[in-house]
Amino acid sequence: MSRTRGILTLMTDVIVDWLREPGATILIILVIGWLGRHFGGMVITRIIRRLIRANHFNELSRDDVRKRQDTLISLFAVMWQALLVIVVSFLVFEQIFPNIDLTPLFASSAIIGIALGFGAQSIIKDFLSGVFIITENQYRVGDVVDIEGAAGTVERITIRSTTLRDADGNVHFLPNGNVMHVINKTMGFSRVNFSLAVDPDTSVDHLSDLINEVGEQLANDEKWRDKILEAPHFLNIGTFSDVAIEVNITGKTQPSAQWSVTGELRRRLLKAFAKNKIELAHVPQSLAAPTKR
Repeated sequence: MSRTRGILTLMTDVIVDWLREPGATILIILVIGWLGRHFGGMVITRIIRRLIRANHFNELSRDDVRKRQDTLISLFAVMWQALLVIVVSFLVFEQIFPNIDLTPLFASSAIIGIALGFGAQSIIKDFLSGVFIITENQYRVGDVVDIEGAAGTVERITIRSTTLRDADGNVHFLPNGNVMHVINKTMGFSRVNFSLAVDPDTSVDHLSDLINEVGEQLANDEKWRDKILEAPHFLNIGTFSDVAIEVNITGKTQPSAQWSVTGELRRRLLKAFAKNKIELAHVPQSLAAPTKR
C-alpha cells in the first residue's frame, strides 16, 4: 500500500513540476495560437473588405467586389493558419525537447527542398499558376466558369488547385497548372441572349415594339430592377423563311442573373404573345423528332 502511495506521489510531483515549467508555457503557446487563428481571421477579413473596393480606376460591380474579397479572404486565411501551425509546433517542440537544436535541421531542409524541387515541377507550376490566377483576378469564388471542359460554379481556389461544382452536383478538382483557357460567364456583367421563332405573317414592327415594351416593364419591376443593367430588347432578325421568322433578343444583367432574367422574360413574352395574338412558328412535321415505335 505504501509502495503504491509512493508511486502516486512521485507521479504527482513529476506532473506538477512539468506543469510549472514547460507545461504552463506550452498551454500559453496553444492559447495564443488559438487566439491568433480566431482573431487573425477576423483581422484578415476586415482588412481585405476595406482594401478591395470599386473605384474609378477599377469599376467593379458589387458582386465582383464580394467575390474578389471572398477569394482573397479564403486564400490568406489558409496561409495564416498554416503559418500558425508551423510556428506553434516549433515552439511546442522546443519546450518538450529543450536540448535538441533544430538549426541543423532547417539548414539541411533547404538542401532537401532544392532536391525535391527538381522532382516536383508540377507542384511548382500549380503554385505559380495559382498566384497568377488570383492576382490577375481571372475568376473568383462564386463565379460560373468553364475551365478545360469542366463547367460549374467555383467553390474554392487555393494556390494549388481550383474546385468546381457542376449543375449535376459533381465536384471537379483542377490543378492550377492545367488551366490554360478559362471562360468566365459572370465577370463584370452578363447578357440575356436568345432567339425565338414566330409565324411568318407576324408584323415585325409590332413584334419588336412588344418585345421592347415587355423588356422595359421587366427592367422597371421592383423585384427585377436591381438585376438588370440594360433592359432586354429586340436586337435584329436572324433567319426567315415561309415557315418562320427568327428574332434575336438581348440585354445586360448583373453577373449570374442572366438565367433567371431570361426565364422571367420568356414567361412574360408568352403571356404578351397570347394577349396580342402573336403565334409562335410551327415546326414542320418532317423536321420533328421521330417517335419510337
